Amino acid sequence: MIKAVFFDIDDTLFSHELGRVPYSARAAVRQLRENGIKVFVSTGRHTAELEQLTLDGMDFDGYITLNGQLCLDGRKKFLWGAPFDREMTERLVSIFHSGKIPLILIEEGRFYINKIDQTVREAQAEISTPLPDMGEYSGQPLYQAIAYLEKDGQDRIERDLGSDCKITHWSSRAIDIIPAGGGKARGMEYFMRKLGFLPSETMAFGDAENDIDMLKYAGIGVAMGNAEERVRYSADYVTERADQDGIRRALEHFHMIREENC
Repeated sequence: MIKAVFFDIDDTLFSHELGRVPYSARAAVRQLRENGIKVFVSTGRHTAELEQLTLDGMDFDGYITLNGQLCLDGRKKFLWGAPFDREMTERLVSIFHSGKIPLILIEEGRFYINKIDQTVREAQAEISTPLPDMGEYSGQPLYQAIAYLEKDGQDRIERDLGSDCKITHWSSRAIDIIPAGGGKARGMEYFMRKLGFLPSETMAFGDAENDIDMLKYAGIGVAMGNAEERVRYSADYVTERADQDGIRRALEHFHMIREENC
C-alpha cells in the first residue's frame, strides 16, 4: 500500500507550457491528502524559488529541496540538511571568486550568483524563473551550487571537481552540483525514517536526470511523458506530459484516486 507520494516540480507537477500546475494535478494532490496519503515536493530548487511558481494554495506534508540536501516540514521549516564539506566548499568558493563561469552558491536561507551572461538568461528562461541576484559568499554552509556553461565546459568542471561531488544536468546550459552522497533518494530516506515507512510504500514522479535515484528508490517510480530515455528506463511506469494530465492519469492507473474526483 502506498503511503507517501513525492513529486518533482519542473515539468512534472508544474507545467512550463501552461505556466502553472494543471488543475487536474492540483485536484489529484488534494485527493491524495484527503485519503490520508502523505504528499511531498522533491525538487532541485530552493524554497524561495517555489514562491515564484504559483504553487500557492497547494498543501504538502514536507519538502525535499536542493536535490535532497535540505528537508523541510510542511511549513517550510528546517528539519535536516547535508551541506558540502569544508574542502569542497573551498573549491566552489574559489571557482565563484574567479568569475570564469557563472556560478550560484546556495545556502539554507539564500542563493546568489557571481555574474550573469546569455547562458544564464537562456537557462533561467527554460524554467520560467527570474535571473538570480548577484551576491558574495557569506561563510555559511553551502548545500548546492549551479554552474551555467555549455556541454564541453560541463565535462571540464566535472573533471576539475572530482569524485567528491555529484553532478546532474537539468539543462543543456546548466548543472546542479551537490555532495557526492547526495540526491533526492537521500531526502526520501530521511522522511521514510521519520515516518516509519518503507521505500516499497512510496511513489515518486519525475522527468529529469536528477530524478533517477528517486524513481529507483520508490516502490513505484513514474516518469513523465517528456522524460528522456534514461529516466524512462529507471521508472516502473511512463505517464503523459504534465500539460496532458500526466499526474492524474498515473494516479488513476494505480488506483490511487478516482476519476470523478479530479
